[in-house]
Amino acid sequence: MTSRPDRADPRTLSELSLAVHGGNRLDSTKALRTPLVMANSYALPADPSEISWSATTGGLYTRNTGVNQAALQDKLAALEGGEDAVALASGVAALHAVFFTHVRVGDHVVVSDVTYEATWRLWTELLPGRYGIEATFVDIGDHDAVRAAMRPETKLVCIEAIANPTNSVADVRAIADIAHAAGAILLVDSTYTPPPFYRPLADGADLVVHSLTKYINGHGDAMGGAVVGSHALIEPIKADAMVDVGGVISPFNAWQIQRGSVTLPLRLRQHLASAQEIAEFLEADPRIAFIAYPGLRSHPDHELAARQFGGRGFGAMIAFAVDGDPDAQNRFVANLSLITSGFSLGHDDSLIVHTGTEGGRVATYPEPFRRYGHLRLSVGLEDTADLIRDLAAALDDTFGPVGSQVGSQVAGHVDGCAGQLP
Repeated sequence: MTSRPDRADPRTLSELSLAVHGGNRLDSTKALRTPLVMANSYALPADPSEISWSATTGGLYTRNTGVNQAALQDKLAALEGGEDAVALASGVAALHAVFFTHVRVGDHVVVSDVTYEATWRLWTELLPGRYGIEATFVDIGDHDAVRAAMRPETKLVCIEAIANPTNSVADVRAIADIAHAAGAILLVDSTYTPPPFYRPLADGADLVVHSLTKYINGHGDAMGGAVVGSHALIEPIKADAMVDVGGVISPFNAWQIQRGSVTLPLRLRQHLASAQEIAEFLEADPRIAFIAYPGLRSHPDHELAARQFGGRGFGAMIAFAVDGDPDAQNRFVANLSLITSGFSLGHDDSLIVHTGTEGGRVATYPEPFRRYGHLRLSVGLEDTADLIRDLAAALDDTFGPVGSQVGSQVAGHVDGCAGQLP
């Protein structure tokens, strides 16, 4: 007899069904979507002895967990295959929450030398300077260097599945083995690689961080962050960073992100398929100085990415530069029409930002990044052919046409893009 899927049991649902039903709960209204509950406080039991003022479950006070936050946390844990999750006000709040909760004065951490700028600042300025926590930055692709960096006081290893912004790929299982052998926990920032595209917990990560502002919300209209992992690691974060420090997500943002996450698997299909087409187009154009995208065979981590991500895709973030001096990057961006110059990523609209050649963390980037700066392109949900036409026209406006060969390449890419979900 075939067993039926059960919306209450995430283990029985496919990723599409889980995105629709995960975290939903019926209340007295019988609404099919968890309603937005904007209350700050909830009715207390008559007997004060029954109240735990620091409780992180149940109705008490929205800083301790509200209805919409709890629903979102349930969905995120299910999507990542984790036991528990905590949703906070932003992705940086989620990173800080892990560090604040699980690292103490005198501890040591190992951090990828290519990492999100806020993570870099936390480990180069705030936490060492104010709390005496030492960080060692290493090339996370050099496993011998990672092993050599581990110390008896190392409590945490902090990496990104695909590094922001260079698109280097971390071997999560290998790094997890190194961390665990030294008694440390592994944190993976998976903002570039949301589920169901990738689930780091399945490869041995202990905690996964997301900026919910990006792909999981997906519409550029709400901020949030999350940490997913075991109950034993998440519950202290709820108690410390959420209840005591107050980094809780607002009910409206939690509700908005829960709504946006319903279409996450479908959106990812388009994001990933378009990014692959666009990366191949850019690589073939002689006016591109360099491109870093794991889906290209020229990328040094291509085989690792293909294995680790199981053929689902290679992300929707492309790092590249046009030929010429740094001002050429700005001229190219100014000549774009459909693609918007904007700082964020993972939205429905394609966003591009020019990052220069200055800054402390830039010294750890590969040589082309240091020479040209780079353009970080977040591929959105527009028609793939329209995006390629926009890039081609901006290249022509910046440098002039380069002849019929590139023109035929553009036509070939455009003709091959149906603009439909794969």
